[in-house]
Amino acid sequence: MRLSLESLLSTVHRGWEEMHAVCALKTCPNTIFMRSVQSRVGVGVGEQWYCSADCFAVAAGIRIAALAGPKVLEMPHSPRLSIGLVMLSKGYLTDAQLRFATSQSQLDGEELELTVVKLGLASERQVAAARATQWGYPVLGPEHIGKLVGSDIPFILLQSCSAVPLHCSVAARRMLLGFVRRVDHSLLNAVEQVTKFRVEPCFITPTDFAEQVERLTAMPSFEQVAFDDPKTPAQMGKTVGGLAVEVGVREAYFAHCRDHVWARLSGKRQTIDVLFRIKGNRSTGILPHSAGIRSVG
Repeated sequence: MRLSLESLLSTVHRGWEEMHAVCALKTCPNTIFMRSVQSRVGVGVGEQWYCSADCFAVAAGIRIAALAGPKVLEMPHSPRLSIGLVMLSKGYLTDAQLRFATSQSQLDGEELELTVVKLGLASERQVAAARATQWGYPVLGPEHIGKLVGSDIPFILLQSCSAVPLHCSVAARRMLLGFVRRVDHSLLNAVEQVTKFRVEPCFITPTDFAEQVERLTAMPSFEQVAFDDPKTPAQMGKTVGGLAVEVGVREAYFAHCRDHVWARLSGKRQTIDVLFRIKGNRSTGILPHSAGIRSVG
């Protein structure tokens, strides 16, 4: 009799667990009964399940608030040697040329590397090589530029960091990103968090950057939605929740990159990248025709 009773209780317990799913939002306001009713229309994200789009929106807002909060600090990279001293050590500039270019750049109020190229004292390639030495990353030549690359990174982020994909291997889950001025680690971290690709940085010239941008092609199943108007984390979460229902979300990833919070919603119908500007000025510049960006606000 005791074994039968234990078996009965175990069966009842399993049935009770199957009748309703536990919402991943700890502050979920819905009752157990409502969760069981909504279990077929809830939002599943990976191993987590939310009993309603509203609960997912609240959870998204909490995640966004953590990413956009004042506690997020970006430690700037400070090269041990200035760009001028690196170019001097490599023999790209003489001591006299460096002194002249330094005084001229200060007079014109521009960066030294722009001045040396404008004055014809050094080439873009030499400046890129000096930057690579500063940062400890390789510099790539023109033989690596001009290849068509399918990119699923929002162009707004690439543009703000003066970066462009040079190669992407889906099989190896690796990506090569070329930078012009500095390696932006907030972009590297964001791309790795959202795409799950390993990203390797390198340096290229401004001319190579402009040429490679023209070779970018957007992934066909991806759409980008950008919001420039200020929003609270709760408002951002509500927006993400609505788009999650639209795509039938199955996976959601969030990351912070410079002036934006980046949310990727992958569903059975499509994938949407949502960008919220959290500080700074509105984005400017020319976007490639293949970017597929829907700007809002």
